[in-house]
Amino acid sequence: MANASGFISPSVPSLRRRNLPSFGFSQSGVCSFERITKRVFLCSAVEGVENYASRVSPSESRVPRIFSKGCKLVGCGSAVPNLLISNDDLSKVVETSDEWIAVRTGIRNRRVLSGKDSLTGLAVEAANKALQMAQVDPDDVDLVLMCTSTPEDLFGSAPQIQKALGCNRNPLAYDITAACSGFVLGLVSAACHIRGGGFKNVLVIGADALSRYVDWTDRGTCILFGDAAGAVLVQACDGQDDGLFGFDLHSDGDGQRHLNATIKEDETDHVLGSNGSVVDFPPRPSSYSCIQMNGKEVFRFAVRCVPQSIESALEKAGLTPSNIDWLLLHQANQRIIDAVATRLEIPLERVISNLANYGNTSAASIPLALDEAVRSGKVKSGHTIAAAGFGAGLTWGSAILRWG
Repeated sequence: MANASGFISPSVPSLRRRNLPSFGFSQSGVCSFERITKRVFLCSAVEGVENYASRVSPSESRVPRIFSKGCKLVGCGSAVPNLLISNDDLSKVVETSDEWIAVRTGIRNRRVLSGKDSLTGLAVEAANKALQMAQVDPDDVDLVLMCTSTPEDLFGSAPQIQKALGCNRNPLAYDITAACSGFVLGLVSAACHIRGGGFKNVLVIGADALSRYVDWTDRGTCILFGDAAGAVLVQACDGQDDGLFGFDLHSDGDGQRHLNATIKEDETDHVLGSNGSVVDFPPRPSSYSCIQMNGKEVFRFAVRCVPQSIESALEKAGLTPSNIDWLLLHQANQRIIDAVATRLEIPLERVISNLANYGNTSAASIPLALDEAVRSGKVKSGHTIAAAGFGAGLTWGSAILRWG
């Protein structure tokens, strides 16, 4: 099992911080956070303890600034295919019903790619909307991260998106494959590029077309998935305006047996020649199997690991569940969303969910739900969000962030 520890962001006066960790500085210029972790963080432009204390009142505890450069989310966008498939439509394909699906998953409808729709096209549309909201020109984009497990090219879709957006300076563009956790990993990657690499504008796109890998005769999986794209623009800012407060990331390959879509070979007989020719060469053509999932095990994994991850990210940020304005989880199953909210003691009115309309859209689900919440006025500038993704790999992770 691998894990990544989240960085601590600059303090934000508007946040309601409680029970913050103690900290100290050494002569070598590093600071350690005793309650959060035993690990030592390298600090840049760290203020002296006396200086810091002189400007902070005893009633105002604040996490120390350990980054001179921050990042913030300044634009979002989303796009979905035209074709809507309702639960009633599915009942004509497999033995199921609207009530059966809704009670077990919370899903009523989903969108599926068809006709001239393409995943790349959805990603470009979502990215353009994010750029427009942020008032950033495509030529000012330094990096495009395409978070997807279903690219339309074996070698990745990000460069094609960069081209379609009209980024004429040829910025770096690459894919991140982490299934339903992909968007959270993309956010953290964007922050690392900005803080450590000097990037200024990073497009993070979550887009998947799992309908292409669904067995539409299997009612256990075909009822769950839909296609969509969502995007955010992450922009460099001064450290005191930083909007990513902490994160927590994990993977466990042992769980792959519960959720996968593995490669399979063409079963057509294929033996090359005789008289000493090499058997089983050239290799047989291959493709990926349909999604295989043990729903009960994935449910147990999610309701156990996701709250732990969010609590860890909150602790690293010096926050508690009561400090966040919104809980935004990967939209996999309404029962999972409700269970995590209950575990964290977050009221349902502070939980963002659009699962009923789109189903599980994998890496697109978090930015899609965020975009709808922002454009509807539910999420406002300055709101703090706990976001978490989880899924195939198995991978899971969370990020504590501020919108705007």
